[in-house]
Amino acid sequence: MTVMTKATPHPVFWVKSSYSQGNGGECLEWAPDHAALTGEVLVRDSKTPHAPHLTLTPESFAGLVSLAKARG
Repeated sequence: MTVMTKATPHPVFWVKSSYSQGNGGECLEWAPDHAALTGEVLVRDSKTPHAPHLTLTPESFAGLVSLAKARG
């Protein structure tokens, strides 16, 4: 899904995390193109795509990924 908001004046393309479960329970999406363009890592719950999203630093996102790997 691609969205554009006032906070992100360019289209944001969301992709499902490889750590998301296939059963629809834990669905995390992030915007890698936005991260590459701005240095901000956007993260959201795919079950509520119009709800607010998190804006993380690359270091914070790395911590989130480490947590997901540890709990995986």
